Amino acid sequence: MLIALHLLQNHAPSNLNRDDNNEPKDAIFGGVRRARISSQAIKRSIRWSDHFRAPFETQGLLAIRTQLLPEKVRHHLVNAGLNDDDQRAIVEAAARLGKGEQRSPSGEGEAGDERGDQNQPRSSSRSRRSSRQSNTTGDAERIKTAQLMFLTENEIQQLAQRLIEIVREKGAKHLNELQGDTLVREIGEYEPHSVDIAMFGRMTTSSPFKDVEAAVQVAHAISTHAVEMEFDFYTAVDDISGEAGAGFIGDTTFNSATYYKYFSIDWDGLLKNLHGEQNVARQSVEALIRAALFAIPSGKQNSFAAHNLPDLALVEVRKENIALSYANAFVKPVRATGKLSLIEASAKALEEYIPAINERYNLSAQRAFLSTVPFTLSGAECCSDLEKLITWLSKQIGGGVQ
Repeated sequence: MLIALHLLQNHAPSNLNRDDNNEPKDAIFGGVRRARISSQAIKRSIRWSDHFRAPFETQGLLAIRTQLLPEKVRHHLVNAGLNDDDQRAIVEAAARLGKGEQRSPSGEGEAGDERGDQNQPRSSSRSRRSSRQSNTTGDAERIKTAQLMFLTENEIQQLAQRLIEIVREKGAKHLNELQGDTLVREIGEYEPHSVDIAMFGRMTTSSPFKDVEAAVQVAHAISTHAVEMEFDFYTAVDDISGEAGAGFIGDTTFNSATYYKYFSIDWDGLLKNLHGEQNVARQSVEALIRAALFAIPSGKQNSFAAHNLPDLALVEVRKENIALSYANAFVKPVRATGKLSLIEASAKALEEYIPAINERYNLSAQRAFLSTVPFTLSGAECCSDLEKLITWLSKQIGGGVQ
């Protein structure tokens, strides 16, 4: 079974997801330039939204993405009764994990652009820096792994315990001599139990943490129409200097666009990743849908506050695991007219494309939607609010969340 979420979301002037020139990301699609928000930025905003985290935080079903595995392991050594040499050997062994090239199952590392305007490693090349780096205060060193790793607290605890056992049984000298695959084989293999890893997957090299194939795919959001970059020239005034004119001048780039967003959820893959726990899988799908509707990347939101919810949300459930994006409904860029706004024209394009592409390939799906703009789709259930849409989806995937 495959669950799909299609959104039309209009954002007021904003710069939600910047490139390395601090300009809004874009892409050529259908021969014209479109506004774009990367899937990494969308997933990051979802993973850290309260709508996604709240149902699972107290159950220990969430993971963290970090290079600070050695420091997390160090915390577990405090009451282990080990001498300094043993502790150092364990922390350095943790730092030797994940030495290979950084990859992820979906071909992305959820790098710094996810947060839009906060400091994170911004590319895989930068994230492959030395494993030993100074922290921000400069008064101590924090030891890091070469790769960002997506880990649960339980896995970190298991790793720390295993490294303690190795040191106690065979000594620090033995642990110091273990490298690469030899170290990984001695540690063993750990399987995660978390909804975010189950949904978004993980892949590390030279580590004991099992790879997980992502059950959720997220498309880069693109505008349904052509966009032009705009510039805002601004000044800041010194409140107490008494001097005329600006104390600071600057400029920033932005755009405004109606975005098409697409998410697909491989239900069987999700169940497999969650070890067959159907109730957790249903909860995670519900949380993902809510988060996808409410979470917005944080880039320059202090300056633009483009907090605009989707005007159209369409959910599809197919028995066959056939993913189908409707981005091609907008290959010909839509235009606002005297009668239709951009969001209304986008809904109309979607309304015409969905039956056309599905009929050509004899595809069927159960559908429901909620919309603030005129939208009709034969056989689809029109829901008056989000709770009714969630209830409809829960029934489709097996009796509702318990």
